[in-house]
Amino acid sequence: MGRILTLKDVEAAVKGGSVFACGGGGWADHGRELGTLAVTIGRPELVSMDEVPDDAWIATAAAIGAPGGLTDWEMLGVDYVRAAQLVQDALGESIYGLIIGQNGMSSTLNGWLPSAVLGTKVIDAVGDIRAHPTGDMGSLGLANSPQAMIQSAAGGNRANNAYIEVLVRGATAKVSPILRKASDMSGGFIASCRNPIRASYVRQHAALGGISIALALGEAILAAEPKGGSAVVDAICKQTNGQIIGSGKVVKNTLKYTNEAFDIGVVEIGTGADRRVIHVMNEHMAVENRQGERIASYPDVITTLDVNGCPVSAGSLHEGMEILIFHVHKQHIPLSSSVTDPSVYPPVEQALGINFTDYALGK
Repeated sequence: MGRILTLKDVEAAVKGGSVFACGGGGWADHGRELGTLAVTIGRPELVSMDEVPDDAWIATAAAIGAPGGLTDWEMLGVDYVRAAQLVQDALGESIYGLIIGQNGMSSTLNGWLPSAVLGTKVIDAVGDIRAHPTGDMGSLGLANSPQAMIQSAAGGNRANNAYIEVLVRGATAKVSPILRKASDMSGGFIASCRNPIRASYVRQHAALGGISIALALGEAILAAEPKGGSAVVDAICKQTNGQIIGSGKVVKNTLKYTNEAFDIGVVEIGTGADRRVIHVMNEHMAVENRQGERIASYPDVITTLDVNGCPVSAGSLHEGMEILIFHVHKQHIPLSSSVTDPSVYPPVEQALGINFTDYALGK
């Protein structure tokens, strides 16, 4: 049976999702807002893929952009509902449920409001257990597919007359950049619904259980919070099979917003033997030690925590802040087909100037 999501689950989803946000993945307050709206105006239901018929339509609810606080964005809960409605209308059939492209501070809750309003199910599967910079990285291996897909986006800064609705059809690789451009034009962050596909495909290609994994982590964090920061950090490590791979003060942060709606740069933490460099493209994508050796790399989970165990997004890492670097090796998380799709890496490798393919594809 499905699980009706409640107010208690909202906080757990935000807390757990924030760890998997890997320095990106939206805003905690936006997540709380979305979730609270959803569980108060309706009864969003979380269902496992075991309960979904093979021929059901499942689409991906996602936010597109780089909400690192560097742009003038506005996104309302109604935008997620509108994006799902646009795809459902274009499909001409009911969407059974929504998955998300990734966990995150708010993205873990992206499917809850359409579920409450439109009656779609919140499917317990994700395109990627952790947050990532490009839509292709959560597209279940469809990034290079020649098959025509339906994608929509809705949202934008109303005061600047930047509200945009767009519906596109075409191969994912060709239409995804259109949605990213719409995000930039709308103020840097937009709600989208994309790639309706049959449940049989999702079952084979998604990271199954991705939402309940985030909820369980959030519950462990909430239980540890009264005992203080180090208890929270311990709980996060224990729940995920993760570890702290670096700590120290932020020495510099070179993050810049690009007109492709990405935040790109490096964050340097610690000095001397403890020096760590994090490569950022919206999210923390790789960590190098003092010798320049890679000690963590996407699709591993890489998250910056403050001393209280609270995740800090990449754009908020200011000089002098005391930070822990948390890491979960990819062997401890369910991986989707997106992660083993070689076509998703070249744009990220080009933007950051480092290799991801070898590690991600296990070479």
